[in-house]
Amino acid sequence: MPKQTLAILPEIFVIHSLPDDATIPAEVFKAPVYFIGKTNEELSLVVPETIKIDSDDKDSGWIALEVLGPLNLSMVGIMSQIGGVLAAAKVSIFVLSTFETDFFLVKQNDLETASTALIESGYKVQK
Repeated sequence: MPKQTLAILPEIFVIHSLPDDATIPAEVFKAPVYFIGKTNEELSLVVPETIKIDSDDKDSGWIALEVLGPLNLSMVGIMSQIGGVLAAAKVSIFVLSTFETDFFLVKQNDLETASTALIESGYKVQK
């Protein structure tokens, strides 16, 4: 399988943790890119840092690398391969998926290390 191209999104993201019954602020839905995850225990929101949310906990300073797709859902090993490259470079990741692609979030201060490791492993990284 050929190596994928990843594009660096321009936004800086914040990962928020809220109670599972929290209301999602309307401004989240106006963001160009956002992610929502809910379990029986919590509600997680990943939003651009320009959106201010009163949350129980948050982790800021994340940059998203989008695997350019669309990717077929039957493709195997993409997350594992890219995650392995980043793990070998000692870059922590937060991974999100949609129907058509995957996003690897890395801390802003790890972006250069992540990009270099991916390029050296044969991936293309678009800035």
